[in-house]
Amino acid sequence: MRPADLALLRTPGVPAVSPDGRMAVVAVGRPDLDADCYRGQLWAVPTDGSAPARPLTSGARDSAPAFSPDGRWLAYLSAADGGHPQLHVLPTAGGAPRRLTDAPLGAGAPVWSPDSRRLAFVARVPEAGRYGTAEGVPPEAEPPRLVTRLRHRVDDVGYTADRPSCVFVLDLPADPFDDTAELPQARQVTDGRGEDTDVAWSPDGRTLAFVSARHARADRDLVRDVWLVPVTGGEPRRVTRGRGECRLPAFDPAGAALYVTARPDLGPDGLDVAARGLTLCRVPVAGGPLQPVLDPREHHRGDDTPATVLAGGAALVGVERRGSVALLRVPLDGGTPETLVDGPFTVRGFGTGGGVVVATVAHDRSAGELVALTPGRRRLLTGFGSALGATGRLHRSTERTAVAPDGTRVHGWVTVPEGPGPHPVLLTVHGGPFTQYGWSLLDETQVYVSAGYAVVQCNPRGSSGYGEEHARAVVGAWGERDADDVLAFLDAALADPALDADRVGVHGGSYGGFLTALLLTRTDRFAAAVVERAVTDPVSFAGSSDIGWWYAAAYMGPDPVSPLAEAARIRTPTLVVHSEQDERCPVEQGRRLFVALQQRGVPSALLLFPGEGHELSRSGRPRHRLARFEHLLAWWDRWLPVEVQASRSRAPSADTTSRPSIRVQGKTATWPEPGTGSPPSIS
Repeated sequence: MRPADLALLRTPGVPAVSPDGRMAVVAVGRPDLDADCYRGQLWAVPTDGSAPARPLTSGARDSAPAFSPDGRWLAYLSAADGGHPQLHVLPTAGGAPRRLTDAPLGAGAPVWSPDSRRLAFVARVPEAGRYGTAEGVPPEAEPPRLVTRLRHRVDDVGYTADRPSCVFVLDLPADPFDDTAELPQARQVTDGRGEDTDVAWSPDGRTLAFVSARHARADRDLVRDVWLVPVTGGEPRRVTRGRGECRLPAFDPAGAALYVTARPDLGPDGLDVAARGLTLCRVPVAGGPLQPVLDPREHHRGDDTPATVLAGGAALVGVERRGSVALLRVPLDGGTPETLVDGPFTVRGFGTGGGVVVATVAHDRSAGELVALTPGRRRLLTGFGSALGATGRLHRSTERTAVAPDGTRVHGWVTVPEGPGPHPVLLTVHGGPFTQYGWSLLDETQVYVSAGYAVVQCNPRGSSGYGEEHARAVVGAWGERDADDVLAFLDAALADPALDADRVGVHGGSYGGFLTALLLTRTDRFAAAVVERAVTDPVSFAGSSDIGWWYAAAYMGPDPVSPLAEAARIRTPTLVVHSEQDERCPVEQGRRLFVALQQRGVPSALLLFPGEGHELSRSGRPRHRLARFEHLLAWWDRWLPVEVQASRSRAPSADTTSRPSIRVQGKTATWPEPGTGSPPSIS
């Protein structure tokens, strides 16, 4: 995969399935490099495979499809170029879509009422005079913000206190086909005091469940409860009684219980969240504590479905397992769970209707395809990844297991370019740490391998997907067992003669950037490094990150190790990559590391992306993602070139010592000479 192949990437979302099970609709997103934006269309996919998938809408960015229970309507979100997403409805029998909302900051995903006549959704309500509500008042001219709470901003959103998230209900027009009829106004049902999210309807259509943090210590812990409110509005009633973090409530068919995705118990201070699994739980509608249906120590939910899906007396749940996400059918009566999808796959999301389950399933050479599941049969429905696959530039990963010094088995993958090698090696370290590498298409791995690098990646202790004991082994001890695991896996991989053990680089992002920087303070074995969107100083991180006020204490402990404090030990050429609007790991973390390296003459550079947050590499502007890849490849080409002289005893050739340059916005960026600390020059 080449950097420009981003334009071929097609990523399907979570499918909606018609009530009769005959049709699935899925949003498929793609980067548009020419327009520097993302496009999204809804595609209609017959679940019996009788016809190929076909485009259903042609909006700039269409997403979040939802069939009405009676099957007559498809609601979805659509956003014009540069605009906010708004609710639209499309008749399934044919006809033009109609926009239903004009929310100032956009509407959230639609949720149908049981009678198919109303929609609930969540939207942010801007304070008067802010966020474009006052004509002619740009953001820099708005009044000052008086911040009085710890929880007041979120990465990729910004400040939240002056635009709270609230629940709304919208009646469908009496005649949805009449474009001349006045649109009904959405009714605000909650006041947003607790950042209200994840709305769901009761079976009788009279009550809404939602998630909120409205308790006395809501600003000091991570507890989030399920609340009920009448559809007509009123004082919400708290359902969950305990110290859990709840998400995605769903009523059982009788309306007597709610099933939620939750961390059941965050401890007496409500902050014991580190490496605690999210799993399926039950709570009576009358109120009470969360009752786990699956063991959170072994079943951590890993799919992206924006709901807790109940059907046929069971719940559907995606569970992380050793780098995969398996799909389970969990009987609500306590029966044994049934595995519907397992193996080297990642179930991204799923929907169900008419006895058919449709899942979006990814693997190491596809960002996702739709698969229909019926008793005794699985049917592949789409080929969204075919254009990228047809390039011949996607590579299969090989599963490996190594043994750490204390005997712990470390699981991971090695992806090797074509040809005999030995190939230069890039060790990549994932973020989190409570997440996992696994069986899905990772564009970064593919780009590196296509450029000639063997990529080594593993799930050290701290990662999800291997049980709570494995995940919590690093709590309060970053840089110990996790570092041992990563290096043990690398050493085991380097035993393969196809990998060049003398030519190795390391690249990590977020927590992975922390571990990368820390390794650089302990060893000079790496030819070069990339430290991206990293935590480099836990002390300043605690006061500057949107989550730092709780995350640092929960994960790093009272006396955390600091790569920045040990930066004087670093001798490895290091590229520091950061986004200027990163609220998760603020840009000062990267800038301070860069300055420390420059002051000591370490070959280094600082690559900054304006207007981007923490998710740059996954969802940043397409041209920024392309530029990032070009810079990374130029950095590796400078310090770890793929082409080397036939004999290491010979002097380096002119090709291997030349200074590679890349084109950046019409100018040429050149990396510094070895042994200098000067930043890239622009000519």
